[in-house]
Amino acid sequence: MKTFAQLKFPGRLIAVEGLDGSGKSTQIYLLRRWLEAEGVRVYFSEWNSSELVKSATSKGKKRELLTPTTFSLIHATDFADRYERHLLPLLRAGYVVLCDRYIFTAFARDVVRGCPPDWVRGMYDFAALPDLTFFFKADLEVSLNRILDGRPKLKFFEAGMDLRLSADPFESFRIFQGRILEQYLSMSTEFDFVVMDANQRIEAQQSIVRQLVSRRIDLDRFKRHTPLPLPPPVRRKVRLLEVEDEAAE
Repeated sequence: MKTFAQLKFPGRLIAVEGLDGSGKSTQIYLLRRWLEAEGVRVYFSEWNSSELVKSATSKGKKRELLTPTTFSLIHATDFADRYERHLLPLLRAGYVVLCDRYIFTAFARDVVRGCPPDWVRGMYDFAALPDLTFFFKADLEVSLNRILDGRPKLKFFEAGMDLRLSADPFESFRIFQGRILEQYLSMSTEFDFVVMDANQRIEAQQSIVRQLVSRRIDLDRFKRHTPLPLPPPVRRKVRLLEVEDEAAE
C-alpha cells in the first residue's frame, strides 16, 4: 500500500486514531482550526458519517441488530462512499484532508469483534495510506474518565457490550478497548504511526502535532492564493428591496 504522496496526488491526508476517549477528536479539531487560520485549504471527514448508510447504522445500533460481520460491512460501505465522493476529489484538488479515524479503526475494531484480519483488510485494499497518521495512546482509565466527564454512562457498542465480555459496562469497556489498544500497537510500526502520549495536556499535545505536521508537509503548497470570499451584504440587499417596493407604491 502506498501513501497519497507516493501516488502523486496533489493533496495530502492526515489521519488520527485512538481509543474512544483518547482525545484524538479534540486534537484534529484544533489542528483544523489552526490550518484554516494559516490559510491552508482544508477538508475534514469523520468515521461513520456517510449519508448513504448513516441512518441504517443508527437504526441497527439502537435495535442491537448488528453482528460483527454486518457491522464491518456497513462501516466499509460508509468509508468507500466518503472515499470516492469526498476524499479523492479533494485530494486531487490539492487540499489537506483531515480524517478522524481511517481504515485502521476497522483493522482494530473488526478483528477484536471476531472478523478475520485478512478479510477485513481485503475490504479496504482500494484505499491509499495516509501521508501522516497520529495514534493517540491514552491509559484506559484516562479514556474512561474523559468519556464519563461528558456524559453519565457508556454507550453499548463503545463498551463492547455486544461481545458479552462482562455484565459490567465499565469492565467490558476495559477489556474491549484494551484489546483494541493491542491491535493498534501491533500496527504502529507496520503503518508508521506517530504515537502520541494522549495523557498529556491538550495544549502540549497540540503543539507537538503542529510541529510534526509543519515538518512533514510543506504547508505553503496548500495555502489559498486568494482570501475566502466575503458573505453577501445582506442588509444592503434588504434595503434596496424596500426602496424598490416604496417606488412601486
